[in-house]
Amino acid sequence: MTRILIIEDEATIAQLEKDYFELNGFAVDICHTGSEGLGQALEGDYNLIIVDLQLPGIDGFELCRRIREAKEVPIFIVSAKKEEIDKLRAFNLGADDYITKPFSPSELVARAKAHLTRYERMLSKLEPMEKHELQIRGVHIDKNSRRVFVRNHEVLFTAREFDVLVFLASHPNRVFSKDDLFERVWGMDSSGDIATVTVHIRKIREKLESDPSNPQYIETVWGAGYRFTV
Repeated sequence: MTRILIIEDEATIAQLEKDYFELNGFAVDICHTGSEGLGQALEGDYNLIIVDLQLPGIDGFELCRRIREAKEVPIFIVSAKKEEIDKLRAFNLGADDYITKPFSPSELVARAKAHLTRYERMLSKLEPMEKHELQIRGVHIDKNSRRVFVRNHEVLFTAREFDVLVFLASHPNRVFSKDDLFERVWGMDSSGDIATVTVHIRKIREKLESDPSNPQYIETVWGAGYRFTV
């Protein structure tokens, strides 16, 4: 059974989320403090972790950072903080999605299912090895082992950064808008928050490019989107 951890200090909200997920067949645990949530997240085997930002003990930003350092599990932020800077900070720390309060529990479940379905598909439907290696101008991407080598040195990518890189590199010289990438990589339509696309492109460039301010691999096509150039 798919397991979800909810780290939320407001008991009524946590219970509401729990009820909706359980109605959809998920097993759910709840923690009400950041410290308790961190321990549970690191010790437990969860498919998805939902984090509030304003938590007693360890706040949600620090919680997200420390979970992401240890695990590739999808992390959702559900918070009353609506400022763009808060969303960008969360994405920079490794969050996969950001939903603001008040929220629709049905939408939360739907977005969780989309993330989980895509992640499971990625793990279960592997093709032969020869189709899972990409070699582009000094960049070697091994999709089976999910490893990236840049000029013969291994560079670590988060799960979502790797997904974005593989998608663009698998469609060389084609331009994809932020909406396209959000739909194709995150598995949701553009009604979601696409600010995460910009954040992930920037972080990929920092790891891939010799000079991120003058990218040679992932180029910006102004007014249109991004293109992986070969």
